[in-house]
Amino acid sequence: MAAAERVRLFLDYDGTLAGIAPTPDHIDPNPEIIDLLTRLSAHTRFRVAVVSGRRLGHVEQLVPVDGVLLAGTYGIELRVPGGRRVDRVSFDAVRPPLEAVKPQWAALIEGREGFFLEDKNWALALHARYAEESEANQVLAAARSLVSEMPPDLFRVLGGHRFLELGPQLAHKGRTVDHLLEHYPWPGALPLYLGDDDKDEEAFGVIRDHGGVAVLVSAEPRETAADGRLTSPQTTRRWLETLLSA
Repeated sequence: MAAAERVRLFLDYDGTLAGIAPTPDHIDPNPEIIDLLTRLSAHTRFRVAVVSGRRLGHVEQLVPVDGVLLAGTYGIELRVPGGRRVDRVSFDAVRPPLEAVKPQWAALIEGREGFFLEDKNWALALHARYAEESEANQVLAAARSLVSEMPPDLFRVLGGHRFLELGPQLAHKGRTVDHLLEHYPWPGALPLYLGDDDKDEEAFGVIRDHGGVAVLVSAEPRETAADGRLTSPQTTRRWLETLLSA
C-alpha cells in the first residue's frame, strides 16, 4: 500500500473517521477530520470519496472540502468534485411508497422511549439504539413485516444492530463503489476502502474484486471480508496520516 503511486480512498464517516453520533440528526463537524481530508484531497497521490449512510446534506456539512467526492444515502445522491450533484435514482419513483410507509412506522413507535424515525428523503430509517432490547426487537420485526411486500426491483431493506432501513436497491455501498470506479476512473490507482459496519462489508468484496484493499474499523475482531483492521476512528485518522507521510 505504501508503495502505490496512486491511492483511491473510499471512506465511511460515522464509526470510521468519527465516533458514532448520538442521534442521526446530530451534525458536529470535526476540524481535525476536515483538515485531514483537505490535505489528502490536495495531495497528488490521493483521490478521496466519503461514502456514508447519512443524507447528502449532512455529509456536505461534515465534509466541507473541495475535491472530495461525497456519496450520501449509501451512494444514491452524489456530489462530485466541481460541485455537480448526481441523483442515481428517480426521486419521483422512490418517494410515494416511502410516504405510505412513514406514518405506519411512526405509529409503531408513538409513545415509546428510545426510538427515532429518520426521514432521509430517499430512505426511511428506524433507530432503536436507546430502546429496551426486547421492545426494540418486537418493534423492528413489526416494522419489517409492514414493508415485506415492497417492490423488490426498487427497494431493499437494510438491517443492523437495533436498526432497520427501507431504501432503493442502489442504496448499496458495494454498488456505489462499482459505479464510482466505472464512471470516475483513475487508471493505475489502488482502491482502498475503510468502514466499520455491515453496509461497508458490502463494499469490501467489490474493492477486493477490483484489486484493492479493504480495512475494517472495529474495536474487537470479528468475521469480515476485510484485509485488515483498525481499532477506532482515532486510529484510523492516525493511519491515514502515515499514508500522507509515506
